[in-house]
Amino acid sequence: MGISFDTQEANLAFAKKFQYDFPLLCDTDRKIGLAYGAAEDPAASSAKRISYLIGPDGKVKKAYPSVKPAEHPAEVLADV
Repeated sequence: MGISFDTQEANLAFAKKFQYDFPLLCDTDRKIGLAYGAAEDPAASSAKRISYLIGPDGKVKKAYPSVKPAEHPAEVLADV
């Protein structure tokens, strides 16, 4: 899944435009972004592109502090 600071309407349009086949959640109050280090301040206008691989047990298995969208899917699949 993905998480963005955008509204539900903006996320739906973005997911449709790029044909995402996974959920794109809204974090308009930035609580998730702050908790996971995607933002340092609640007033941040956008989140850093970071990613976490979370196992079936709910624990973080790997952190990706800098994500390049074109390369990241293959990187995560190699780590699964």
